Amino acid sequence: MSRRLPKWPGRLTVPGLYLHVPFCKNPCPYCPYNRIKYDEGLFMAYERAVKEEIDLYGPYLDGQAFCSLYIGGGTPTVNWRGLVSIVCYLQERFQKIGDICVELHPGSMEVDCLSALKDIGVTMLSIGVESTSDVVLKRIKRSHDARVALEAVKRSMRMGFKSVNVDLMFALPGQTLPEWEHDVKTVVGLGVDQLSTYPMFSFPYSDLGKSNSLQQVEHPSHCRVKSMLEFTDKHCEENGLQQCTVWSWVKPWKGKFSSITRHHFIGFGPSAASMTGADFYVNTFDVKAYATKLPSARPVAVSMPIQRRLEMAYWLYWRIYELEASSEEFRRVFGSNACLDAEFGHLLRPLIPMGLVNRTNDTYRITKSGAYWIHRLQNEYSLSYINHLWGRCRKEPWPEEVKL
Repeated sequence: MSRRLPKWPGRLTVPGLYLHVPFCKNPCPYCPYNRIKYDEGLFMAYERAVKEEIDLYGPYLDGQAFCSLYIGGGTPTVNWRGLVSIVCYLQERFQKIGDICVELHPGSMEVDCLSALKDIGVTMLSIGVESTSDVVLKRIKRSHDARVALEAVKRSMRMGFKSVNVDLMFALPGQTLPEWEHDVKTVVGLGVDQLSTYPMFSFPYSDLGKSNSLQQVEHPSHCRVKSMLEFTDKHCEENGLQQCTVWSWVKPWKGKFSSITRHHFIGFGPSAASMTGADFYVNTFDVKAYATKLPSARPVAVSMPIQRRLEMAYWLYWRIYELEASSEEFRRVFGSNACLDAEFGHLLRPLIPMGLVNRTNDTYRITKSGAYWIHRLQNEYSLSYINHLWGRCRKEPWPEEVKL
Protein backbone atom coordinates (compact mmCIF):
# COMPACT_ATOMS: atom_id res chain seq x y z
CA MET A 1 0.00 0.00 0.00
CA SER A 2 1.23 3.49 -0.79
CA ARG A 3 0.33 7.17 -0.40
CA ARG A 4 -1.34 7.18 -3.82
CA LEU A 5 -4.73 8.88 -3.53
CA PRO A 6 -7.62 6.50 -4.28
CA LYS A 7 -10.46 7.29 -6.64
CA TRP A 8 -13.63 8.79 -5.29
CA PRO A 9 -16.22 6.05 -4.74
CA GLY A 10 -18.57 5.22 -7.58
CA ARG A 11 -21.66 3.04 -7.37
CA LEU A 12 -21.17 0.63 -4.47
CA THR A 13 -22.41 -2.95 -3.97
CA VAL A 14 -24.17 -3.93 -0.70
CA PRO A 15 -22.49 -0.96 1.00
CA GLY A 16 -22.25 0.15 4.59
CA LEU A 17 -20.84 3.10 6.49
CA TYR A 18 -18.27 2.97 9.28
CA LEU A 19 -17.42 5.61 11.90
CA HIS A 20 -14.36 5.31 14.13
CA VAL A 21 -14.28 7.10 17.49
CA PRO A 22 -10.70 6.73 18.79
CA PHE A 23 -11.16 8.08 22.31
CA CYS A 24 -11.21 6.14 25.61
CA LYS A 25 -11.27 7.27 29.22
CA ASN A 26 -8.95 4.42 30.18
CA PRO A 27 -7.31 2.78 27.13
CA CYS A 28 -6.91 -0.99 27.62
CA PRO A 29 -3.30 -2.18 27.31
CA TYR A 30 -4.09 -5.23 25.18
CA CYS A 31 -6.34 -3.42 22.68
CA PRO A 32 -4.85 -3.32 19.15
CA TYR A 33 -7.32 -0.80 17.77
CA ASN A 34 -6.60 2.87 17.22
CA ARG A 35 -7.43 4.67 20.46
CA ILE A 36 -6.12 7.51 22.59
CA LYS A 37 -6.98 8.94 26.00
CA TYR A 38 -10.01 11.22 25.91
CA ASP A 39 -9.36 14.94 25.68
CA GLU A 40 -12.34 17.29 25.34
CA GLY A 41 -10.55 19.83 23.14
CA LEU A 42 -9.23 17.14 20.81
CA PHE A 43 -12.67 15.54 20.64
CA MET A 44 -14.15 18.86 19.48
CA ALA A 45 -11.54 19.05 16.71
CA TYR A 46 -12.33 15.41 15.80
CA GLU A 47 -16.09 16.06 15.70
CA ARG A 48 -15.64 19.06 13.39
CA ALA A 49 -13.28 17.12 11.11
CA VAL A 50 -15.55 14.08 10.81
CA LYS A 51 -18.41 16.30 9.64
CA GLU A 52 -16.05 17.90 7.10
CA GLU A 53 -15.02 14.46 5.84
CA ILE A 54 -18.69 13.52 5.46
CA ASP A 55 -19.23 16.70 3.43
CA LEU A 56 -16.34 15.79 1.09
CA TYR A 57 -17.93 12.42 0.26
CA GLY A 58 -21.50 13.72 0.00
CA PRO A 59 -21.59 14.51 -3.73
CA TYR A 60 -20.12 11.09 -4.62
CA LEU A 61 -22.60 9.10 -2.52
CA ASP A 62 -25.81 10.96 -3.35
CA GLY A 63 -28.74 8.55 -3.75
CA GLN A 64 -26.79 5.58 -2.44
CA ALA A 65 -28.63 3.33 0.04
CA PHE A 66 -26.52 1.91 2.88
CA CYS A 67 -27.42 -1.33 4.62
CA SER A 68 -25.92 -0.17 7.91
CA LEU A 69 -23.83 2.27 9.89
CA TYR A 70 -21.30 0.60 12.20
CA ILE A 71 -19.69 2.69 14.95
CA GLY A 72 -16.53 1.37 16.59
CA GLY A 73 -13.70 2.57 18.76
CA GLY A 74 -12.18 3.36 21.10
CA THR A 75 -15.23 4.03 23.20
CA PRO A 76 -17.82 5.57 20.87
CA THR A 77 -19.94 6.92 23.75
CA VAL A 78 -17.06 8.49 25.68
CA ASN A 79 -18.77 11.76 24.65
CA TRP A 80 -22.23 10.53 23.74
CA ARG A 81 -23.63 13.97 22.94
CA GLY A 82 -20.85 14.47 20.40
CA LEU A 83 -21.54 11.02 18.95
CA VAL A 84 -25.26 11.80 18.65
CA SER A 85 -24.39 15.03 16.81
CA ILE A 86 -22.19 13.15 14.31
CA VAL A 87 -24.78 10.41 13.70
CA CYS A 88 -27.50 13.00 13.11
CA TYR A 89 -25.19 14.75 10.66
CA LEU A 90 -24.67 11.47 8.79
CA GLN A 91 -28.40 10.84 8.70
CA GLU A 92 -29.07 14.28 7.24
CA ARG A 93 -26.46 13.75 4.51
CA PHE A 94 -27.24 10.09 3.73
CA GLN A 95 -30.93 9.49 4.23
CA LYS A 96 -31.04 5.80 3.35
CA ILE A 97 -29.25 4.04 6.21
CA GLY A 98 -30.36 0.67 7.61
CA ASP A 99 -29.32 -0.68 10.98
CA ILE A 100 -27.15 1.54 13.18
CA CYS A 101 -24.77 -0.54 15.26
CA VAL A 102 -22.70 0.81 18.17
CA GLU A 103 -19.90 -0.72 20.25
CA LEU A 104 -20.21 0.11 23.96
CA HIS A 105 -18.01 0.08 27.06
CA PRO A 106 -19.98 -1.01 30.18
CA GLY A 107 -18.80 2.11 32.02
CA SER A 108 -20.06 4.53 29.35
CA MET A 109 -23.67 3.54 28.77
CA GLU A 110 -25.90 5.10 31.40
CA VAL A 111 -29.66 5.49 30.88
CA ASP A 112 -29.41 8.99 29.35
CA CYS A 113 -26.83 7.76 26.87
CA LEU A 114 -28.84 4.69 25.83
CA SER A 115 -32.04 6.72 25.54
CA ALA A 116 -30.33 9.23 23.27
CA LEU A 117 -28.97 6.41 21.07
CA LYS A 118 -32.41 4.85 20.77
CA ASP A 119 -33.97 8.24 19.94
CA ILE A 120 -31.67 8.71 16.91
CA GLY A 121 -32.41 5.24 15.54
CA VAL A 122 -29.61 3.05 16.90
CA THR A 123 -30.86 -0.54 16.57
CA MET A 124 -27.96 -2.80 17.61
CA LEU A 125 -25.56 -2.68 20.55
CA SER A 126 -22.37 -4.61 21.24
CA ILE A 127 -21.13 -4.47 24.84
CA GLY A 128 -17.50 -5.18 25.66
CA VAL A 129 -18.01 -7.19 28.85
CA GLU A 130 -14.84 -9.28 28.15
CA SER A 131 -15.19 -11.28 31.39
CA THR A 132 -17.61 -11.73 34.30
CA SER A 133 -14.74 -12.39 36.71
CA ASP A 134 -13.36 -9.46 38.68
CA VAL A 135 -10.07 -11.34 38.98
CA VAL A 136 -9.74 -11.70 35.21
CA LEU A 137 -10.89 -8.12 34.53
CA LYS A 138 -8.28 -6.80 36.94
CA ARG A 139 -5.62 -8.99 35.34
CA ILE A 140 -6.28 -7.48 31.89
CA LYS A 141 -6.63 -3.98 33.39
CA ARG A 142 -10.22 -3.32 32.40
CA SER A 143 -11.72 -0.21 34.03
CA HIS A 144 -15.05 -1.87 34.95
CA ASP A 145 -15.96 -4.73 37.23
CA ALA A 146 -18.36 -7.62 36.68
CA ARG A 147 -21.30 -5.96 38.47
CA VAL A 148 -21.08 -2.83 36.30
CA ALA A 149 -20.83 -4.95 33.15
CA LEU A 150 -23.78 -7.20 33.90
CA GLU A 151 -25.98 -4.30 34.99
CA ALA A 152 -25.13 -2.51 31.74
CA VAL A 153 -26.21 -5.55 29.72
CA LYS A 154 -29.51 -5.85 31.64
CA ARG A 155 -30.16 -2.11 31.25
CA SER A 156 -29.68 -2.21 27.48
CA MET A 157 -31.90 -5.28 27.11
CA ARG A 158 -34.73 -3.61 29.02
CA MET A 159 -34.68 -0.67 26.59
CA GLY A 160 -35.84 -2.74 23.64
CA PHE A 161 -33.05 -2.47 21.09
CA LYS A 162 -33.34 -4.76 18.09
CA SER A 163 -30.28 -6.76 19.11
CA VAL A 164 -27.86 -6.80 22.05
CA ASN A 165 -24.54 -8.55 21.54
CA VAL A 166 -22.00 -9.23 24.30
CA ASP A 167 -18.28 -9.60 23.61
CA LEU A 168 -16.26 -12.01 25.74
CA MET A 169 -12.51 -12.57 25.51
CA PHE A 170 -10.98 -15.99 25.97
CA ALA A 171 -7.50 -17.49 26.08
CA LEU A 172 -6.50 -14.63 28.38
CA PRO A 173 -3.32 -14.82 30.47
CA GLY A 174 -3.94 -17.28 33.30
CA GLN A 175 -7.59 -17.84 32.34
CA THR A 176 -8.84 -21.33 33.18
CA LEU A 177 -11.51 -23.40 31.44
CA PRO A 178 -13.86 -23.20 34.48
CA GLU A 179 -13.52 -19.37 34.45
CA TRP A 180 -14.45 -19.33 30.77
CA GLU A 181 -17.38 -21.68 31.29
CA HIS A 182 -18.68 -19.37 34.03
CA ASP A 183 -18.41 -16.36 31.67
CA VAL A 184 -20.39 -18.09 28.91
CA LYS A 185 -23.06 -19.46 31.25
CA THR A 186 -23.53 -16.09 32.94
CA VAL A 187 -23.91 -14.08 29.72
CA VAL A 188 -26.09 -16.62 27.92
CA GLY A 189 -28.18 -16.86 31.08
CA LEU A 190 -29.04 -13.16 30.77
CA GLY A 191 -30.88 -13.94 27.53
CA VAL A 192 -28.66 -11.86 25.23
CA ASP A 193 -29.43 -11.90 21.53
CA GLN A 194 -25.87 -12.67 20.48
CA LEU A 195 -22.58 -13.77 22.00
CA SER A 196 -19.26 -12.97 20.28
CA THR A 197 -16.01 -14.47 21.50
CA TYR A 198 -12.50 -13.26 20.75
CA PRO A 199 -9.05 -14.52 21.62
CA MET A 200 -6.57 -12.11 23.12
CA PHE A 201 -4.74 -10.29 20.32
CA SER A 202 -1.19 -9.74 21.51
CA PHE A 203 -0.18 -7.38 18.72
CA PRO A 204 3.38 -6.04 19.01
CA TYR A 205 2.23 -2.43 18.70
CA SER A 206 -0.42 -2.57 21.44
CA ASP A 207 0.60 -1.28 24.86
CA LEU A 208 0.93 -4.89 25.93
CA GLY A 209 3.12 -5.65 22.95
CA LYS A 210 5.34 -2.66 23.66
CA SER A 211 5.96 -3.76 27.23
CA ASN A 212 6.19 -7.50 26.49
CA SER A 213 7.49 -9.23 23.40
CA LEU A 214 5.16 -11.77 21.84
CA GLN A 215 7.38 -14.49 23.27
CA GLN A 216 6.72 -13.18 26.78
CA VAL A 217 2.94 -13.05 26.41
CA GLU A 218 1.44 -16.36 27.41
CA HIS A 219 -0.08 -18.17 24.46
CA PRO A 220 -2.71 -20.76 25.41
CA SER A 221 -2.32 -24.34 24.30
CA HIS A 222 -4.18 -25.71 21.31
CA CYS A 223 -6.13 -28.03 23.63
CA ARG A 224 -7.27 -25.20 25.91
CA VAL A 225 -8.45 -23.02 23.01
CA LYS A 226 -10.28 -25.97 21.44
CA SER A 227 -11.93 -26.90 24.74
CA MET A 228 -13.11 -23.31 25.29
CA LEU A 229 -14.63 -23.06 21.82
CA GLU A 230 -16.24 -26.50 22.00
CA PHE A 231 -17.90 -25.64 25.31
CA THR A 232 -19.11 -22.30 23.92
CA ASP A 233 -20.66 -23.92 20.87
CA LYS A 234 -22.34 -26.70 22.89
CA HIS A 235 -23.73 -24.40 25.58
CA CYS A 236 -24.99 -21.79 23.09
CA GLU A 237 -26.80 -24.37 20.96
CA GLU A 238 -28.36 -25.95 24.06
CA ASN A 239 -29.75 -22.51 24.86
CA GLY A 240 -31.12 -21.63 21.43
CA LEU A 241 -28.20 -19.67 19.95
CA GLN A 242 -26.85 -20.82 16.59
CA GLN A 243 -23.34 -20.23 15.30
CA CYS A 244 -23.51 -17.42 12.74
CA THR A 245 -19.81 -16.66 12.26
CA VAL A 246 -16.58 -18.32 13.24
CA TRP A 247 -16.66 -16.37 16.53
CA SER A 248 -20.36 -15.61 17.17
CA TRP A 249 -23.67 -17.27 18.17
CA VAL A 250 -27.07 -15.60 17.69
CA LYS A 251 -30.74 -16.25 18.31
CA PRO A 252 -31.90 -17.34 14.83
CA TRP A 253 -34.83 -14.89 14.76
CA LYS A 254 -32.60 -11.92 15.62
CA GLY A 255 -30.51 -9.75 13.31
CA LYS A 256 -26.80 -10.55 13.34
CA PHE A 257 -24.45 -7.92 14.77
CA SER A 258 -21.27 -7.89 12.68
CA SER A 259 -18.85 -5.26 11.47
CA ILE A 260 -17.75 -7.12 8.32
CA THR A 261 -20.93 -8.19 6.52
CA ARG A 262 -20.75 -5.22 4.15
CA HIS A 263 -19.03 -5.91 0.85
CA HIS A 264 -18.25 -2.26 0.12
CA PHE A 265 -18.00 0.36 2.84
CA ILE A 266 -16.94 3.95 3.40
CA GLY A 267 -15.16 4.79 6.65
CA PHE A 268 -15.05 8.12 8.47
CA GLY A 269 -12.69 9.12 11.25
CA PRO A 270 -9.01 8.46 12.10
CA SER A 271 -7.87 4.94 11.06
CA ALA A 272 -11.21 4.19 9.35
CA ALA A 273 -10.84 1.95 6.31
CA SER A 274 -12.84 2.05 3.08
CA MET A 275 -13.41 -0.64 0.45
CA THR A 276 -14.98 0.58 -2.79
CA GLY A 277 -14.22 -2.26 -5.18
CA ALA A 278 -11.78 -0.02 -7.05
CA ASP A 279 -9.62 0.71 -3.98
CA PHE A 280 -8.97 -0.25 -0.38
CA TYR A 281 -7.62 2.57 1.78
CA VAL A 282 -7.08 3.66 5.36
CA ASN A 283 -7.24 7.11 6.97
CA THR A 284 -4.38 8.42 9.04
CA PHE A 285 -4.39 7.13 12.62
CA ASP A 286 -3.22 10.44 14.09
CA VAL A 287 -6.20 12.51 15.32
CA LYS A 288 -4.40 15.86 15.03
CA ALA A 289 -3.12 15.05 11.54
CA TYR A 290 -6.61 13.90 10.55
CA ALA A 291 -8.23 17.12 11.78
CA THR A 292 -5.55 19.32 10.16
CA LYS A 293 -5.91 17.68 6.74
CA LEU A 294 -9.62 18.46 6.57
CA PRO A 295 -11.52 20.05 4.95
CA SER A 296 -9.01 20.75 2.17
CA ALA A 297 -8.28 17.09 1.35
CA ARG A 298 -9.16 13.51 2.24
CA PRO A 299 -7.14 12.26 5.24
CA VAL A 300 -6.07 9.02 3.48
CA ALA A 301 -2.80 7.59 4.81
CA VAL A 302 -2.28 4.64 2.41
CA SER A 303 -4.27 2.90 -0.29
CA MET A 304 -4.08 0.10 -2.83
CA PRO A 305 -5.97 -0.58 -6.07
CA ILE A 306 -8.27 -3.61 -6.04
CA GLN A 307 -8.42 -5.84 -9.08
CA ARG A 308 -11.55 -7.92 -9.68
CA ARG A 309 -9.88 -11.21 -8.68
CA LEU A 310 -8.66 -9.72 -5.39
CA GLU A 311 -12.12 -8.32 -4.66
CA MET A 312 -13.56 -11.79 -5.20
CA ALA A 313 -11.00 -13.28 -2.81
CA TYR A 314 -11.88 -10.60 -0.26
CA TRP A 315 -15.55 -11.51 -0.59
CA LEU A 316 -14.78 -15.22 -0.13
CA TYR A 317 -12.63 -14.64 2.94
CA TRP A 318 -15.47 -12.93 4.80
CA ARG A 319 -18.14 -15.36 3.60
CA ILE A 320 -16.06 -18.21 5.00
CA TYR A 321 -15.88 -16.22 8.24
CA GLU A 322 -19.70 -16.24 8.13
CA LEU A 323 -19.56 -20.01 7.49
CA GLU A 324 -21.35 -19.97 4.14
CA ALA A 325 -20.51 -19.03 0.53
CA SER A 326 -23.29 -19.32 -2.03
CA SER A 327 -23.12 -19.10 -5.79
CA GLU A 328 -26.31 -17.03 -5.80
CA GLU A 329 -24.79 -14.31 -3.64
CA PHE A 330 -21.55 -14.45 -5.64
CA ARG A 331 -23.49 -13.70 -8.82
CA ARG A 332 -25.49 -10.97 -7.08
CA VAL A 333 -22.28 -9.19 -6.12
CA PHE A 334 -20.15 -9.83 -9.21
CA GLY A 335 -22.68 -10.20 -12.01
CA SER A 336 -24.81 -12.93 -13.57
CA ASN A 337 -21.85 -14.42 -15.46
CA ALA A 338 -19.65 -14.76 -12.35
CA CYS A 339 -19.11 -18.35 -11.20
CA LEU A 340 -17.97 -19.23 -7.67
CA ASP A 341 -16.89 -22.73 -8.70
CA ALA A 342 -14.87 -21.47 -11.64
CA GLU A 343 -13.05 -18.96 -9.48
CA PHE A 344 -12.56 -20.87 -6.21
CA GLY A 345 -13.87 -24.41 -6.61
CA HIS A 346 -10.30 -25.74 -6.76
CA LEU A 347 -9.77 -24.37 -3.24
CA LEU A 348 -13.13 -25.33 -1.72
CA ARG A 349 -13.79 -28.81 -3.14
CA PRO A 350 -10.70 -30.50 -1.61
CA LEU A 351 -11.93 -29.42 1.85
CA ILE A 352 -15.09 -31.55 1.51
CA PRO A 353 -13.49 -35.03 1.97
CA MET A 354 -11.44 -33.54 4.84
CA GLY A 355 -14.67 -32.83 6.72
CA LEU A 356 -14.06 -29.07 6.81
CA VAL A 357 -16.71 -28.07 4.26
CA ASN A 358 -20.08 -29.43 3.13
CA ARG A 359 -21.72 -28.62 -0.18
CA THR A 360 -25.46 -28.46 -0.76
CA ASN A 361 -26.56 -27.51 -4.27
CA ASP A 362 -24.60 -24.32 -5.02
CA THR A 363 -23.67 -23.43 -1.45
CA TYR A 364 -20.51 -24.28 0.48
CA ARG A 365 -20.97 -24.46 4.28
CA ILE A 366 -18.21 -24.64 6.86
CA THR A 367 -18.52 -27.57 9.28
CA LYS A 368 -17.90 -27.41 13.06
CA SER A 369 -14.43 -28.81 12.53
CA GLY A 370 -13.78 -26.34 9.72
CA ALA A 371 -14.96 -23.43 11.85
CA TYR A 372 -12.36 -24.22 14.51
CA TRP A 373 -9.47 -24.27 12.05
CA ILE A 374 -10.69 -21.12 10.31
CA HIS A 375 -10.81 -19.50 13.75
CA ARG A 376 -7.15 -20.35 14.27
CA LEU A 377 -6.21 -19.27 10.74
CA GLN A 378 -7.97 -15.92 11.00
CA ASN A 379 -6.28 -15.23 14.32
CA GLU A 380 -2.90 -15.70 12.62
CA TYR A 381 -4.06 -13.56 9.70
CA SER A 382 -4.95 -10.77 12.09
CA LEU A 383 -1.58 -10.97 13.83
CA SER A 384 0.24 -10.77 10.51
CA TYR A 385 -1.75 -8.54 8.14
CA ILE A 386 -3.15 -6.09 10.67
CA ASN A 387 0.13 -5.92 12.54
CA HIS A 388 1.92 -4.76 9.39
CA LEU A 389 -0.71 -2.22 8.33
CA TRP A 390 -1.86 -0.84 11.67
CA GLY A 391 1.58 -1.03 13.23
CA ARG A 392 3.10 1.20 10.57
CA CYS A 393 0.16 3.61 10.44
CA ARG A 394 0.20 3.97 14.20
CA LYS A 395 3.85 5.01 14.11
CA GLU A 396 3.60 7.44 11.18
CA PRO A 397 0.68 9.71 10.24
CA TRP A 398 1.53 9.60 6.53
CA PRO A 399 3.73 6.54 5.71
CA GLU A 400 5.22 6.44 2.22
CA GLU A 401 4.57 2.72 1.85
CA VAL A 402 3.31 -0.28 3.82
CA LYS A 403 4.30 -3.75 2.68
CA LEU A 404 1.69 -6.37 3.60
